[in-house]
Amino acid sequence: MYGSPLSQQARKILLLGSGELGKEVILEAQRLGVETIAVDRYANAPAMQVAHRHYVTDMLDGSAIRRIIEDERPDFIVPEIEAIATETLLELEKEGFHVIPTARAAWLTMDREGIRRLAAETLDLPTAPYRFADSLDELKAAVKELGLPCVIKPIMSSSGKGQSVCRTEEDIEGCWNYAMEGGRAKKQRIIVEGFITFESEITLLTVRSVSGTSFCAPIGHVQKDGDYIESWQPHAMTIEQITEAESIAQRITDELGGYGIYGVELFITKDGVLFSEVSPRPHDTGMVTMATQDLSEFALHVRAILGFPIPTIRLLTAGASHTLKADREAANFRIAGVEEALSLPNTQVRVFGKPETKVGRRMAVALASAGDVEQARDIARQAAESLRIEY
Repeated sequence: MYGSPLSQQARKILLLGSGELGKEVILEAQRLGVETIAVDRYANAPAMQVAHRHYVTDMLDGSAIRRIIEDERPDFIVPEIEAIATETLLELEKEGFHVIPTARAAWLTMDREGIRRLAAETLDLPTAPYRFADSLDELKAAVKELGLPCVIKPIMSSSGKGQSVCRTEEDIEGCWNYAMEGGRAKKQRIIVEGFITFESEITLLTVRSVSGTSFCAPIGHVQKDGDYIESWQPHAMTIEQITEAESIAQRITDELGGYGIYGVELFITKDGVLFSEVSPRPHDTGMVTMATQDLSEFALHVRAILGFPIPTIRLLTAGASHTLKADREAANFRIAGVEEALSLPNTQVRVFGKPETKVGRRMAVALASAGDVEQARDIARQAAESLRIEY
């Protein structure tokens, strides 16, 4: 039991990171009468526009994050991005604050090294071969060991920033520089992964709640430069592949613990399922669930956080999502074509409301449902192509 927002009896969720995914989390929390606070590094972030209160601060400044949390005394601290002062979250959790799903999960998944070592070396989950490098010379040695082509990523980044495929020895230095530019913290360390020939890559949304662990239908997706372009649900898989994927997802999420939704990324290969990454929060590819499920990934996340039961997750229809991305930086722009997109059958559009465009930045998403996945993908693509950014 709890009181109305802005009352002394209110339950409070404080969101660290306030992008388009956080905006949907805030909306779902408010539907259940929760008071909401949004925090991010820039003003007028999407979730700030719908939260009861908001703060602008450096997300890697532990002292600043601590001050806000101590002032607000939230019931739940909900990280929505990787680049947060996770050491501060570990301290706050020891002091009695409730970090979602856990401070350790936020800390381990903040960089690719922590979660990869946990998955491959502690849990013995199948992954691509990998090495870490702290300098260009170490990168050259890692590439020589793993072979070409290989994938090079900063150990901490988001939306594919800094990620590239190295195909020749001449590419190595350029890939190193690109990774340095794309990292989200002051760390030069990178991960080098052996190139995997996969049939598909999926996101398996895994929900931990008082009702136990449950799974959404697998979501297929297409990425470009490490960032997703389109996703669809359900992705066609054999019973054996689904069983293997759910086993991997349960093992990694059981180890990370807590309540909430995890986005577990997996490669489907001819030889089996490989673990790729995990995010302890709603996943961008999971926006498709706003068109396909009775409870979206955001509704599931909030229910789990609040300790409410999740007896079933129902897939109501096949569906797809397709993104609209900017091609330049601008503070003055308009999103056009919404009417045209919504003239297509069974479509929805989410305009995120970001205050500025940047090259490759997601500004909106088109959603579509249909009788089968291929039809849904086609409609979502048409709807997204109807949208445009006018500068």
